[in-house]
Amino acid sequence: MNTPRETVLRFLAAPTDVGTGNQVHTGRILEWIDKAAYAQAAVWSGGYAVTAYVGNVRFSRPIEAGELVEVSARLVHTGSTSMHIQCDVRACDPVTLDYRHCAECLVVFIAVRAGRPTPVRSWRPASRLEVHESDEAVMRIALRKDIEDAMAVQTYSDAGTAPRSALRFLAAPGDVNWGGNVHGGRIMSWIDDAANLCATHWSGTPCTSVYAGGVRFYHPVKIGHVVEVEARLLHTGHETMHVSVHVRSGEPTSPDRVLTTHCLAVCAALGPDLRPTPVPHWTPLTEEDRALDQHARHLIRLRGRGRVDGPERVGAERVGAERVGAERVGAERVGAEQREPTEVATVL
Repeated sequence: MNTPRETVLRFLAAPTDVGTGNQVHTGRILEWIDKAAYAQAAVWSGGYAVTAYVGNVRFSRPIEAGELVEVSARLVHTGSTSMHIQCDVRACDPVTLDYRHCAECLVVFIAVRAGRPTPVRSWRPASRLEVHESDEAVMRIALRKDIEDAMAVQTYSDAGTAPRSALRFLAAPGDVNWGGNVHGGRIMSWIDDAANLCATHWSGTPCTSVYAGGVRFYHPVKIGHVVEVEARLLHTGHETMHVSVHVRSGEPTSPDRVLTTHCLAVCAALGPDLRPTPVPHWTPLTEEDRALDQHARHLIRLRGRGRVDGPERVGAERVGAERVGAERVGAERVGAEQREPTEVATVL
């Protein structure tokens, strides 16, 4: 029997999933994505797998409580031990079943046996669309390396004056994954919380995530450990804020903390009508502030390398970042700034 290369989860968005207004918290959407991707990775590898990287997370439409949600996770490339999985989130009124695209990202899982990476079966694309998706995943390996290298050389110290927010708590038993550590999706939800808290403090308005990238998992977070999530503003655009987030954890009996996860998120400020609204401009003051502001601009240009040209994905749900309409929450600003590097010098 052929092993399926796609897993689809389908369920109703519950009132407990809501963040702003009646809209589902973007952190909860990230948890759904990670669970669907894990299910597909486990099916393909035949065992346990860990989240290694999450990139190019784009939110294109909010999801409301009561909507029918469909999260698909599709294998698009395999390495020696890795599985690259494209995830798409759609939602609709359960009466009309008119699905609309809400979010997408690429997740990389590593198959693990006895605590060490283990080889996975190779997958070879057959159709034109499969070849395109695989090529795009391969292209993103090099892009991911460039983003990781750019993020790794940055300095974050007390010399910076940028606004920052911090969360501190214990990793609870309810956060556990199938391997006994904290679920990657839960960590991404914490990152989303911290980024939005930092953005909300600066803008003075409710905020929502429109993009997250470079989510790199370095070490697992263990149940019972103290978790510290620090978010720091790097750069402001017209309606957006670029926020760097570091997650550290360690034994509660020790002051030592290990960096477990790092990423950059882009948040949009929302007005009373829950539409994007301008944010106060932040001016870097110190050398470190200016270096990190330039770092955020550099990442915009790297992301602007975008997708491999090829066939459109099947179905209207694959409009992704190109579908900018009345429902788009702030992401149009991010896209415009990625397309126009000259504007970046003064805006995003």
